Amino acid sequence: MTTTRHNPYQVTDRNLALELVRVTEAAAVAASAWTGRGLKNEADGAAVEAMRRAFDTVAIDGTVVIGEGEMDEAPMLFIGEKVGSGGPGMDIAVDPLEGTNLCAKNLPNALTVVALAESGNFLHAPDIYMDKIVVGPYLPEGVVDLDSTIEANLKSLAQAKKCAVSDLMLCTLDRERHEELIARARAAGARVTLLSDGDVAAAIAACLEDSEIDIYVGSGGAPEGVLAAAAVRCVHGQMQGRLMFEDDEQVARARKMNPGADPSRKLALEDMARGDVLFSATGVTGGALLHGIRRNGIRTVTHSLVMRSKSGTIRFVEGHHDYQTKTW
Repeated sequence: MTTTRHNPYQVTDRNLALELVRVTEAAAVAASAWTGRGLKNEADGAAVEAMRRAFDTVAIDGTVVIGEGEMDEAPMLFIGEKVGSGGPGMDIAVDPLEGTNLCAKNLPNALTVVALAESGNFLHAPDIYMDKIVVGPYLPEGVVDLDSTIEANLKSLAQAKKCAVSDLMLCTLDRERHEELIARARAAGARVTLLSDGDVAAAIAACLEDSEIDIYVGSGGAPEGVLAAAAVRCVHGQMQGRLMFEDDEQVARARKMNPGADPSRKLALEDMARGDVLFSATGVTGGALLHGIRRNGIRTVTHSLVMRSKSGTIRFVEGHHDYQTKTW
């Protein structure tokens, strides 16, 4: 009699996907108590603490590779911290509250985000800027390129989508550093959506069929770039990135985090997130991607997105949580 040995990850990844939803739900509910209060640090702290507690129930041997900072900068969910109750070895990328300002000001698109992959499959990104470009699935490979002009990328994307450039919607962060990009995109005929914060949600939106966003471009946080890459992997979109350095110290830090790799290279999607990837996000404030936290008497309603790169399945999960029977 022969027995078949199973990869623990393959056996557990379906269940883990839903376990991750519980983690992002807990963080989102905790952060929502601070929505609109103008206290972004308190909102972030509540999300971090709730997410850390929720991880204690997840059956993994997890290591945080994208987190709140180094051990001396963050008391919980710091880079290198171990999480989980035991199980297969996993790398964890977290943003307990993506869009702290959005939550503090009760603006759209504040999320809690977690991504998970087998050990060694996420880029270890320092807390610096990353230049990014994202488009959705079902397009010719290499339809856009980080090293091409925005005009060339818009023209190529329009041809692939069999539409005019004027039909395209470009999304980017509303920053002074993007003024030239915005002006050139508009001069080329494209429409532009500007975000105050929250480029993970924008990168995901660029990959969803019913979204108004066709392409996400611009520079934002490198840790958020890895989280976006995890999500883009799950929906089979396309993404490129490049770390942006301000000094030699940042270059040295990037070399240390990824030995043997050229820190200034153009990063393909699988340089940032490879292998089987799980991704979960829960809305804190409502936006184009997810509804925010809603309270109705003794119940709290959450709206989450969970995805697996292995299957390409995208699930939107609405949870109705009864405080008489459930504690976070």
